[in-house]
Amino acid sequence: MVNLKAKPYHLSDADIAWVENTIAGMSDEEKIGQLFFQLTSSQEESYLRELMEKYHLGGCRYNGMTGDKVLAQNRILQKYAKIPVFVACNTESGGNGACNDGTYIGSGVKIGATNNPQYAHDLGRMANEEAAAIGCNMAFAPVADILYNWENTEVVTRAFGGDPELVAKMSRAYVEGAHTIEGGFSCAAKHFPGNGQDFRDAHLSNNINEFTREEWMETYGKVYKEMFDAGLDAVMGGHIMMPKYMREVKPGIADEEMLPATLCPEIMTGLLRDELGFNGMVVTDASHMVGMTDRMTRKAMLPTAINAGCDMFLFFNDPDEDFATMLGAYQDGTISEERMTEALTRILGLKAHLGLHKKTLDELAPPVETLAGKLGKVEYKAAAEAISENCVTLVKYKDKDVLPITPERYKRIMIVQLKGAPSAMDKLGALAMGGMKMVSPAEKLRERLIALGFDAFIYESPLDKMMKMIEAGEKPSLNVYFAGKNAIADFVSEMDLVITLCNVSNGRPSFGLSKGGGEIPWYVFEVPVVAVSVNVPTMLADIPQVRTYINAYDSKDNTLDALVSNLMTGAEAFKGSDPIDSFCGLWDARI
Repeated sequence: MVNLKAKPYHLSDADIAWVENTIAGMSDEEKIGQLFFQLTSSQEESYLRELMEKYHLGGCRYNGMTGDKVLAQNRILQKYAKIPVFVACNTESGGNGACNDGTYIGSGVKIGATNNPQYAHDLGRMANEEAAAIGCNMAFAPVADILYNWENTEVVTRAFGGDPELVAKMSRAYVEGAHTIEGGFSCAAKHFPGNGQDFRDAHLSNNINEFTREEWMETYGKVYKEMFDAGLDAVMGGHIMMPKYMREVKPGIADEEMLPATLCPEIMTGLLRDELGFNGMVVTDASHMVGMTDRMTRKAMLPTAINAGCDMFLFFNDPDEDFATMLGAYQDGTISEERMTEALTRILGLKAHLGLHKKTLDELAPPVETLAGKLGKVEYKAAAEAISENCVTLVKYKDKDVLPITPERYKRIMIVQLKGAPSAMDKLGALAMGGMKMVSPAEKLRERLIALGFDAFIYESPLDKMMKMIEAGEKPSLNVYFAGKNAIADFVSEMDLVITLCNVSNGRPSFGLSKGGGEIPWYVFEVPVVAVSVNVPTMLADIPQVRTYINAYDSKDNTLDALVSNLMTGAEAFKGSDPIDSFCGLWDARI
């Protein structure tokens, strides 16, 4: 059932014996514990010790902290683990996904825009070198999804792009980069069978992949086959339903019987194991996501995921309750002995492949003092800078004489910053900052332009003015809201050029809708306008009228430096290629 001599394990006879003997000597409770990944919530040694000694965890994921704190926690986890534990991180875009002071290299879409797989290889190596330095041994990465639907908010910036060939070569390069790390490092690519078609987010709702079997094999299947050829260690199953595929392999299936992949044996076993021949380990995506929880009771859901073909289950809800549920399902035969042994063989087989069973504590999680100089290396920052220089994409350029932008041509530049409605994560981030004011991308851009001789200023909308009045304890007049309606000549007299800076992190921009104000670039034939997105690259859907549109993908300092340099040089300076359909399939966005 599991070939431990084949990819991705390549185990020796001695290592195979360790796997088999360890399983044979495990109690029921120890077996159940190996099936669980848990998100830790405290650094207290007593809490971490309980996770290992009471729940016998197979894997851990932790909350964001600085590298020294993560490393200290990981040493405690491994200290009390009878079987060394997987420690996973979300290094999708850099070592900042392993610890707060790790290095951001570049998001998937940003690297996709360079069309250079070497940068994806660098990301896989550099991000996970930092992760390994703090005691991690598994990346929940790469994001191997394909962006087909511009309204998808879950992977729009995380996926490498919208072309299967591009995503396949980038995903493979990431895995190969991670596999160069000395001492061994594993990858769990996500989100099988493939996100990017539904506009909905599986954290909040159902998510559907609408491809037929043939369509899937030519797209997502191609991506996963590339990674399997490269020795991909593990797959993270997504809470994604495949209705057309299921009707092919299970004729007559009712809509009510459709299940997300993580609960569906026809997908996790039939497609992944039997058709594609994947021999590695499978872990579910997070089990609190609605795409999983809305299909059945949690008591039924836990063993169903294991029986579907998932080897590990991501995150307890209540540790005692979930542990008891899974233990009861094993002891009453709901999870068979054969299925349990298969799952444990893959879990322990991957641990043996990484050599975890042979490592000392200091090798599993080095002493904290060894961390000095291992985060934020000059090499990592140079790679991030190179990616920024090569990714910025001139997507639309209808007014061919707008660029270059120089103080001689456009002395007065108005910067209009578009934002999205604040999400729950934005609000949590603000709370975490403790009231500290963040420098906005618009302010960063303004500073750069002023330093280069421009008279740059940031547009203040009537709504912003009203909010300031409210914060000052004043009662604003609603007339302020409508005060933007004035003579066109008066409006355009204040600037020579407008930069519409789209800083929308999730979803759609939130316009103030003031009458005749500057928030919406209605004035593209009145004054030169250059629109730049420093986040979600699909803003043409909402401002299709802009005639010059650029995707910069983020607002990091090196990205803004590259953006300004390109703007002042001219159209030929932009090196990025569009990794998605930034026109969002809309004909009017192209005119």
